[in-house]
Amino acid sequence: MNWQWIRHGKIFTPGEFVLNGQPGLFAQSPQTLVFETFIRIYFSTRTPDPHNGKYISHVAYVDMDKTLQKVLATNQQPVICQGEKGCFDEHGIFPFNVVPYKNKVMAFTTGWNRRVSVSVDTAIGLATSQDAGKTFQRFGQGPVMAASQYEPCLVADAFVKVINDTFHMWYIFGTGWKQYAPDSPPDRTYKIGYAQSADGIEWHRQQANQIIPDRLGPQESQALPTVAHFGGLFHLFFCYRESYNFRQAAGRGYRLGYAFSEDGITWTRDDTKVPALGETGEWDDEMQCYPHIFECEGHLYLLYNGNDFGRDGFGLAELKLS
Repeated sequence: MNWQWIRHGKIFTPGEFVLNGQPGLFAQSPQTLVFETFIRIYFSTRTPDPHNGKYISHVAYVDMDKTLQKVLATNQQPVICQGEKGCFDEHGIFPFNVVPYKNKVMAFTTGWNRRVSVSVDTAIGLATSQDAGKTFQRFGQGPVMAASQYEPCLVADAFVKVINDTFHMWYIFGTGWKQYAPDSPPDRTYKIGYAQSADGIEWHRQQANQIIPDRLGPQESQALPTVAHFGGLFHLFFCYRESYNFRQAAGRGYRLGYAFSEDGITWTRDDTKVPALGETGEWDDEMQCYPHIFECEGHLYLLYNGNDFGRDGFGLAELKLS
């Protein structure tokens, strides 16, 4: 099977719109809910925290026509309210993975909460919608997946598919924090894992659960898995980077990665299958991150963020198979 990626460029710039009643800032981790006549794309935007100047992540969405070239609407009310003080998602939600299931829409959230000795911890929550994905309500104030004996921190980035009434989750977990230089704060490393559930609430995961082999060595950080099934195989896209000095140093930031599997559990990595970086001066010439693969009317599409972790929006590539 031959693969050809057709790049459609950046398709959404948050600064051109009002999101949650405020000017748009960032549009990270785009994830889709496909309707009969349009596609809703959820993402995380940010607002400054007035208490300390740091950011709080909020869920927003844009409705686009099925060519993914025309914006139809953006949300004008909050998609989900901010987490309660002291809860796992007090300081925001990023990303936000939506799953149609029976007569409702489920959302698997990554809740962020700031810490003292390190910058943040995360856990995976659950929310549901009864109004076709316009608004969501939390399934309790706590997470459905969090740190455990074998996954000590930073459980996040759930991507869920329901196959034969079984919930399958690909997600990330932290292996720990490390201070790489005396004058720098600690940096985190995380890997991709897998879990199953009968109901989307109680999850069962394996010990020593890393499923995607490293390319950069033990300090490779892997993020945001997204999975599709075609051609008799499971296909997993993700992003990866160095764990240290990745924000400014050239070549150490996020790139897209890829792996394939017969069963969705055991994977073979082949990063040659991803779209190439943009040409010099393009929106994704230095970084590609936070991918989301989906199918719509016979087309296979990949949404992803570019430079600066999605500050200026997200773009689109289409996969042609022959």
